[in-house]
Amino acid sequence: MADGSDTTLTTEKAAAQAPSGLVAGIRAFAAGHGGAKAVIEYVGKRGARIVLVGSDGEWADQFAEDTDVARQACASAGVSVENAWERELMDQMRPSNDLWRSMARRTMAR
Repeated sequence: MADGSDTTLTTEKAAAQAPSGLVAGIRAFAAGHGGAKAVIEYVGKRGARIVLVGSDGEWADQFAEDTDVARQACASAGVSVENAWERELMDQMRPSNDLWRSMARRTMAR
């Protein structure tokens, strides 16, 4: 049986190396926004989404081939990974005006 909790499965495969472009992108975002925290979301066959939240409230995302690679990339870039979307982290996020406008268009189009 694999190690892990009843909701997390850890397999015995060789660790994949995080792509240098992914690590560089995460590191650049953190440097440009006074540091960052990350939340990693599994998105099925597409892999894993890394949502980065800067200390200034700006946010962005990156994609990795799986959650192990995403965690490794964040660790290599020096960005801490949150286990879940905590209220404090969500309150820190500030959506851009463009995002608000695009969300309003979607609502009004329905």
